[in-house]
Amino acid sequence: MRTGWFVSPSLRAVDSRQRFVALIIGVLVASSGGLILASAETTLTKLPGLLLLLPGAIALRGNIFGSMGSRLGTAAHTGTFGLSYRIESVLIQNLLASGSLSLISSLVLAILAKGTASAFGLSSAMTLADFIVISVIGGLLSSIVLAVITIVLSVGSVKFEWDLDNVVAPLVTTTGDLLTVPSLILASYLADRSDLTNGLALFIAIVSAVVLISSFKTSLDRFRRIFRQSIPVLGFAVVLDLIAGFVVERRLKDLLEVEAILVLLPAFLGIAGALGGILSSRLSTQFHLGMDDASPLPSRSSLRGVIDLSAMAVPMFIFSGVIAHLISLGAGQSTPGVVKLVLISAIAGSIATVFVCVVAYYTTMSSFRFGLDPDTYGIPVVTSSLDLVGALTVILAMVLTGVI
Repeated sequence: MRTGWFVSPSLRAVDSRQRFVALIIGVLVASSGGLILASAETTLTKLPGLLLLLPGAIALRGNIFGSMGSRLGTAAHTGTFGLSYRIESVLIQNLLASGSLSLISSLVLAILAKGTASAFGLSSAMTLADFIVISVIGGLLSSIVLAVITIVLSVGSVKFEWDLDNVVAPLVTTTGDLLTVPSLILASYLADRSDLTNGLALFIAIVSAVVLISSFKTSLDRFRRIFRQSIPVLGFAVVLDLIAGFVVERRLKDLLEVEAILVLLPAFLGIAGALGGILSSRLSTQFHLGMDDASPLPSRSSLRGVIDLSAMAVPMFIFSGVIAHLISLGAGQSTPGVVKLVLISAIAGSIATVFVCVVAYYTTMSSFRFGLDPDTYGIPVVTSSLDLVGALTVILAMVLTGVI
């Protein structure tokens, strides 16, 4: 199986095609999620604070299941991945850990989101119970579908000899963008319903406490290790995503006036996150296989991978701007025009790409050198720090182009 970037030109071309196709599909999928977000103006207005929750909820799905795909990719490259469905298998233990992490992280996100909202005078209409019900139920709905997709992609990649590092990261993260938005909107119908909402929130808290204790004490070594290593990095990621959500929430009025930006935003963040996920996954595989020494200064092989992905980033961001404009036109959403939308995506994307490459390399390298699993740490740090930088760069690009 192909590993790293020590491959022939023909195999590098195959890898590039796999990444390109996966990213194109990702843009289309994530833009559809953006259209749902842009069309949810009534819900966003009725439940202020929902947009504060959104970046973190979206990122958690990609962080958890993207990391799961990255771990399965490394297992496939090292020959330890099998299609066994026994509880002791690599696949099932990863699945159990991801499900537990999704539940606990969604609850933590809800609590911190409410705290952030209260501290900064936002979202007075939403109670803690509202945040918990929307975050956890919406998160679990999307997680169930994402788990199935991750398994299908992983099994299919092994069967058809695709590189999981090229396929799973972009498709899982961008599919998470599409699934999370409608899942949160759907779960929001259970909010603001007094006793029902409060009862659900209490039940979720009790179940989460049981799952948390069980996950720390489980006899399944791989499950326990993944869970324990993931909790700190996911907690850090949640904080970054809440800051990103705060930035977006404060600009809600401007974003609702230019709805095409809401269509663009999930695709934009999805592309940058997918590029970082691909790079992080490939570097992790190289480090695990001893094909790179994980030095503070990137090797020629690592730099080659960075250049390959950077070259792919520019057309992807331009494409996402064009698609966001066309979708907005077709759906009757307001748009600043294709030229300005492409410029916003390209300017913000160029800044984000540089950031992604630096963070992806040094996060993956550092975690490996400190004896931690880079598959578990790389993607969450990249995607969540990117959510913050991406939100800021999109708003900066809107200012530079005169949209706001």
